[in-house]
Amino acid sequence: MLTLSEILDKVSRREISPIEAEKMLRLSTIDALGCLAKLDANRELRKGVPEVILAEGKTPPDVAEICRVMLSNNGRVIVSRCSKEHVDAIKAMQSEDLTIEIKERAHIAILKKKGYTTPANGGRVGILTAGTSDIPVAEETKIIAEEMGCKVYPFYDVGVAGIHRLLEPIKEVLTNDVDVVVVVAGREGALASVVSGLIEIPVIAVPTSNSYGFGEKGIGTLMAMLQSCSLGLAVVNIDGGIAAGAVATLIANRAAKYRK
Repeated sequence: MLTLSEILDKVSRREISPIEAEKMLRLSTIDALGCLAKLDANRELRKGVPEVILAEGKTPPDVAEICRVMLSNNGRVIVSRCSKEHVDAIKAMQSEDLTIEIKERAHIAILKKKGYTTPANGGRVGILTAGTSDIPVAEETKIIAEEMGCKVYPFYDVGVAGIHRLLEPIKEVLTNDVDVVVVVAGREGALASVVSGLIEIPVIAVPTSNSYGFGEKGIGTLMAMLQSCSLGLAVVNIDGGIAAGAVATLIANRAAKYRK
């Protein structure tokens, strides 16, 4: 596999085209961290979505070490499902050349090298939650979309139990001509079907695990969303805020690319 400098050198000598170089770069860069992890450091270039480190199930020292390796090849690292212990280990990495943002509600940490910025791509994502308890999952979606250069329009606690609350957010979504809407809901998950039935915009439904009793832990919500009769609605896994953010971003940024 050619190195980055070798690929750029071939472009400068006109041995390969910029398009060919881009293809080569998208196929490169898998970092091995001993037997601990295989890090896909080039995922964002290849796929348009960064590799997100899942802290859950990993020890705090392992998460910190993975972050260090990722930062050696990238300007930014995103860590999801962080416990207090994970956050403490990440904060211990603080230096003058590194900024660390802790998104407590979403349990996400974002590490950025000094001077790193996220360019705006022009994509527009709307996010609606049925209740306040759904906000942590929605915040995962929001952070991923923003970190991928999208403009996000969040509207929280607008569920069908008080359906009049939905009217203004729908107007805002249409007025701002968003490219995709993510609907995060628990219980019977009705908000996703209602929203999908009202707008001509792709809707991504995220069932949350906040429900209890029959169909507890989001099972009933997931089943209801999958059974929705409203076309134009897709569903991700229970509490899949990161997954919804990735799909929404790919849709929105691709729409923005051709809008330009």
